[in-house]
Amino acid sequence: MAQNIPKGAYTESEDVATHLEYLKGHLAVFPAFMGGLSEERQLARSGPGKWSRKEVLGHLIDSATYNLTRFTRAPIGPSPFVPERYPQEELVRVNRYQDLPLGHLLTLWEGLNRQILFVVEGLGPKELALPIRFSDGTTPTLGWLFNDYVAHLEHHLQQVYAR
Repeated sequence: MAQNIPKGAYTESEDVATHLEYLKGHLAVFPAFMGGLSEERQLARSGPGKWSRKEVLGHLIDSATYNLTRFTRAPIGPSPFVPERYPQEELVRVNRYQDLPLGHLLTLWEGLNRQILFVVEGLGPKELALPIRFSDGTTPTLGWLFNDYVAHLEHHLQQVYAR
């Protein structure tokens, strides 16, 4: 099923403004796509041990929650900022996304991503250049982290559209 969605093939050379536009495009299209699916298609899993579309959406909610915290704490905390990792499988299980109404999930996903847009649009070049230190020792910037957030979002949205 072909979708008219903005595709943000991620490259490190693209700037934050480009990824902000990708995120805005997904916010404009994805809720209507999900809302147009039957409940059976929302709940169906593509195989054993795989997440349903609703669970993928739940995972994206978890990602938005953690990343919103990163985007707001990095500019006000010690530098370099060390982000907390999140246990994705456990969060999807504990949050029981499969059992929640789709409207609830979409409202939460949209609200978190609109707040991320608001926060990141307000960050200046100095803040976007802040170092982020991951447990593997790499230290990309906060701007890179936002671009990577959008790339991660797009990866999972393509999974949802492709089923």
